[in-house]
Amino acid sequence: MKPQFRGTGIAIVTPFTLNGEIDFDALEKIIEFQISGGIDYLVSLGTTGEAITLSFEECLSVLKFTKNIVRERVTIIAGLFGRHDTRALVEKIKSFNFEGYAGILSSSPAYNKPSQEGIFQHYMEIAKVSPVPIIIYNVPSRTSSNINAETIIRLANTSEKFVAVKDASGDLVQGMKIIKNKPAHFSVLSGDDPTCLPLLACGGDGVISVIANAFPREFSTMINAGLEGDLKTANYINEAFLDIHQWLYIEGNPVGIKGAMELLNFCQRNVRLPLVRLSITNLGNLKLEMDKAKDAVKKNLVEVRNELVLSK
Repeated sequence: MKPQFRGTGIAIVTPFTLNGEIDFDALEKIIEFQISGGIDYLVSLGTTGEAITLSFEECLSVLKFTKNIVRERVTIIAGLFGRHDTRALVEKIKSFNFEGYAGILSSSPAYNKPSQEGIFQHYMEIAKVSPVPIIIYNVPSRTSSNINAETIIRLANTSEKFVAVKDASGDLVQGMKIIKNKPAHFSVLSGDDPTCLPLLACGGDGVISVIANAFPREFSTMINAGLEGDLKTANYINEAFLDIHQWLYIEGNPVGIKGAMELLNFCQRNVRLPLVRLSITNLGNLKLEMDKAKDAVKKNLVEVRNELVLSK
């Protein structure tokens, strides 16, 4: 059985107006930009989508709007299903209409800091009630607990509801352990843009990306090249983006990527408290790095084409 999720997924931003309301006009433009950029699936209302500061009603409105705009052109993953209260999360899943969504992204419980057994039991309760496939979201920098490789493999082997992990640990050794021992149906997706290409080179299946909000075409090209074994082309693109990552995260996520989307004229860089807008100083630094990255991608791809011509 082939993995269900593969390629480039986008952890899409949720744009806001100056008064903090959801900017649906901007969201439509961003969705169309992603689809025209060749991405494979959208993750709506993940960390980057700021689901944690939206009401449940607002989350539902974003998901419904996204589904209506996408019109089945790409796959949609609903990313709002992470919670530290297992019982409440189970009830939330039971009440949700999953028509039009290919799966859910579910982060491990935050704040509680459960044991590996507690994490396993939490996810198994989700598997009992979810009518759609589940992507396990391991993001220890936010949850304060890592889902170790053994627990992820145990979940994947216990229930076929678990079809992938988004591993944002940045730990390549852990990623390699999962790749080595996972069942055939299970995808290993990077949740860490700076290390996604090394993970692909080790046998990973793709990425759920933040930076690809701003560079969907370039990042999709890199991921596709990596999956096809063309690591030279993939690395040329990866190198072009290496210096930009620090500026996207210097004041946190999605603060930086929203700054990038403002620079590209898709939306304003507004976020909801307790996050605050990217500072003018760092917005300027980000613009410089974005311009350099665009130029570097073009230059590096020209070099790749020239090398191909010379090799023939």
